[in-house]
Amino acid sequence: MSSWQGKNVFVTGCTGLLGSWLSSTLLDRGANVVGLVRDSVPRANFYGLGLDKRISTVRGEIENYFLLERALNEYEIDTVFHVAAQTIVTIANRNPISTFDTNIRGTWNILEACRRTQTVKGIIIASSDKAYGEHEVLPYTEKAPLKGSHPYDVSKSCADLIASTYFNTYGLPVCVTRCGNFYGGGDLNFNRIVPGTIRSVVQNERPVIRSDGSLIRDYIYILDAVEAYLLLAEKMGDPAICGQSFNFSNEIQLTVLELTNKIIKLMDRGDLAPQILNETKNEIMHQYLSAQKAKKLLDWKPRYDIDKGLKETIDWYRGFLKTN
Repeated sequence: MSSWQGKNVFVTGCTGLLGSWLSSTLLDRGANVVGLVRDSVPRANFYGLGLDKRISTVRGEIENYFLLERALNEYEIDTVFHVAAQTIVTIANRNPISTFDTNIRGTWNILEACRRTQTVKGIIIASSDKAYGEHEVLPYTEKAPLKGSHPYDVSKSCADLIASTYFNTYGLPVCVTRCGNFYGGGDLNFNRIVPGTIRSVVQNERPVIRSDGSLIRDYIYILDAVEAYLLLAEKMGDPAICGQSFNFSNEIQLTVLELTNKIIKLMDRGDLAPQILNETKNEIMHQYLSAQKAKKLLDWKPRYDIDKGLKETIDWYRGFLKTN
């Protein structure tokens, strides 16, 4: 029997890329899922998976503390996955206040609500590799200081530190995940490189790279991320795990241009050379993670290499774009 059978689980950001696949997997494993829903986006993966008919939904925003406290208490929540966030770097640069409100205040709201809810036994807070800011020594390990410089990065550094505060001061059973860039079917933010490139190729257009193409990033397939989150939550019964942060990564590094060309090759459209705009600002040049701590303490390892993950992703978007 699954360890999730019959557990009451609260997922913030359940309509997003990670939240939708996480909620679906939890349902498949027998959990009772309650999701926080802010906006209704008809084409979202949340609806494509039929989650609107399969989970209990709480309508509102992560910035609403009293809504969160009510939901956690009334649904007698056991485990919380806080994955709601404003995740787009360009939007954060244009609109830092709403990003800080969602990513920082939203995090302390959910942690405080958990502190005041007796049934909550475990909380996973989604941070990011961006929380580390820029470092000369790579790959990032969990010992690297958190020193974001730009709005999105700073919001994640702050959220990460607030989670640590709630463990150190109140003994709240919380862990933090730091992942690279998610990719996979269901991501409708087409300004991201993977879905944007796939859509361009499907539409017989040259993919657009906003940077100069040399940025090095860490990419992790969304289903590997889901398994990482669930495994970490399951391991939190061990007191040595609570309060810790974990990087999750497939530990390969690709430039944006290399990733774009890999997608073009997998889609057999070598005639569609990418357009390099070189117009991005406030981006860290090189970011990638070490996942050795997760492998050692959690016995975690990714199941998808980049080609396998991209092939599944391409298949998803080909089907999606035919009907949308």
